[in-house]
Amino acid sequence: MGLSVAVDAMGGDFGPQVTVPAVVQALLQNPALKVILIGDKAEISSQLTLLIHAPLSRIQIVHCEHVIGNDTHPAQALRRSAGSSMRVALEMVERGDADACVSAGNTGALVGLSRYLLKLLPGVEKPALISMIPTLIGQKSFLLDLGANVACDADTLFQFAVMGSVLAEQHGYSSPKVALLNIGEEDIKGNDLVKRCAELLSQSPDVNYTGYIEGDQIYSGAADVIVCDGFVGNVCLKTSEGVARMFVDAMRNAVGMHPVKRWIAKWLFSGLINDFKQLNPDQYNGASLLGLRGIVVKSHGRADIAAFTHAINEAVLEVQHQIPTKISDRLEAVLLERHY
Repeated sequence: MGLSVAVDAMGGDFGPQVTVPAVVQALLQNPALKVILIGDKAEISSQLTLLIHAPLSRIQIVHCEHVIGNDTHPAQALRRSAGSSMRVALEMVERGDADACVSAGNTGALVGLSRYLLKLLPGVEKPALISMIPTLIGQKSFLLDLGANVACDADTLFQFAVMGSVLAEQHGYSSPKVALLNIGEEDIKGNDLVKRCAELLSQSPDVNYTGYIEGDQIYSGAADVIVCDGFVGNVCLKTSEGVARMFVDAMRNAVGMHPVKRWIAKWLFSGLINDFKQLNPDQYNGASLLGLRGIVVKSHGRADIAAFTHAINEAVLEVQHQIPTKISDRLEAVLLERHY
């Protein structure tokens, strides 16, 4: 069965220099995939001429002159987004001309426009950004919300837990372990919001809730799905990225260009450096915006070709597994149980 993905070719720090080659890679990896590239036709075509193996028959270009800037406020983006590459990509999903949208553009604008155009699923109060993160045991975990919502109530966090569980299941996790991010593991720890959500999760047979998890356990593999509000989740993610970059840069600066030092460092610390590199968001690029009636995947703005390809492949997986439908069905079942 064929599927199509609308790609905002102009989004991110590098635009078509990354998005177009990534699209070609994704097409070569997925024979049933078709991609609609949206943006400046001249720039897109120029990049395509450099890619001799591009399957042009499965690429459509839709010209747009307007691009939403990374510094544009979400409210302004919503009012002035007509004709922009991001909005046109989302409108294609809204009309059914594409099965999913992928963009590396302004996160706030993408969340706002997605919610406005695609609407929320029944029973969903707010959408959530979710992404895979590495763990010490090798198996990936899922963290949400990563910044779509600064503030949430207990019911919203509960919905995040359900949606995260559904996505994890489609990635092969059987009865994924769900934990709430908190300042301690004891039941007495945390604010009223977290405690109330813990109570709701404990009462739900549809979520494999395992309790609280602290910040130093995020990468331990103790939980498959880690739930928090968008403010906390975004701070956690950006802090992790910063620590990883600081460590790798410090090692490089200490070694410098001295050949003997470089050889010794490579021999002694190669494994450790690689572990820290695993915290690089490019390795798990593609944060899904769950809770919508359509599929939207947000790529990191600094993503390279391989990372953006990963984001497209995530969109393909979610189309194949019909993630919005599965989330809607699960939430409907959960809400019915809570009322009886």
